[in-house]
Amino acid sequence: MPKLNGVIETALYVDDLPRAREFYQDILGLRAMNSDARFAAFDVGGRSVLLLFLRGATLETVHLPGGTIPPHDGHGPLHVAFAIGAEELAEWERRLTEQGVTIEARTAWPRGGHSIYFRDPDNHLVELVTPGVWAIY
Repeated sequence: MPKLNGVIETALYVDDLPRAREFYQDILGLRAMNSDARFAAFDVGGRSVLLLFLRGATLETVHLPGGTIPPHDGHGPLHVAFAIGAEELAEWERRLTEQGVTIEARTAWPRGGHSIYFRDPDNHLVELVTPGVWAIY
């Protein structure tokens, strides 16, 4: 069987794209790679891409010079987790607090990792997670 090598893109659907862009750029420090009126793409650690789509803006097939992208959309609060170094956890907690972001929960995992959880402006649950959560991380 052919193997999968990783997750390249993760998508969240937002109601206010400029507000969401600002949060992920200014609060989390992600670098924007591409955007238009319906989406924004961010570099996550040079290994994956976070896509933010304006909710309802991808319900029709998108035609590109090289092919098509089928319709997709999402509703309700979704979840995304970003990997951070264990030594950066306290710094992230300070940064989020200084930026007015409420940390909703903290978890110490049996393997030794730690997570903090907070909400983005569209109520998606964002997690920052240190190594020691999963057998592979």
